[in-house]
Amino acid sequence: MKTLHLLRHAKSDWNDAPLADRERSLNARGRRDAPAMGQALAGLLLAPQPILLSPARRARQTLEGLCEGWPALASLPHRTVERLYTFDSEDLLGWLQQQPDSEQTLFIIGHNPGLTDLANKLVPDLSLANLPTAGYLQLQLPIDRWQALSGCAGRLTQQLFPKQLPRD
Repeated sequence: MKTLHLLRHAKSDWNDAPLADRERSLNARGRRDAPAMGQALAGLLLAPQPILLSPARRARQTLEGLCEGWPALASLPHRTVERLYTFDSEDLLGWLQQQPDSEQTLFIIGHNPGLTDLANKLVPDLSLANLPTAGYLQLQLPIDRWQALSGCAGRLTQQLFPKQLPRD
């Protein structure tokens, strides 16, 4: 059994039009939601683990916010992965299938529509219309090898979206 944690980056800023997509930063809502999601994920009693993330600035800032809200994450060896800067679920699936089988759990921060489409492929009865910014899903996958990912029918075991969090 493998576990896959998916987190979409927090809300980004579209106000600086000439800025390259990779360089867009979080807006005020994103800077508020990322630490709140970190705190909430810690509250779910998830074990802190290394996170693999897109090299996009908004993904890196999301990780920083998660660490602010979930301090146990800060000392772990997180890794930026170029192939996670994609909006395509097939690219994500191909990357996941190449991961070492010794990894029982993977936690990634990435982008839509790739994450939404991937979740719907891996959990056929999910019917998720859109993984919101800073939205989190935990999937249990009935496989022993990541290479077998394409034919599996996983299940959703946790879901948390920023709109579900209490507001001050």
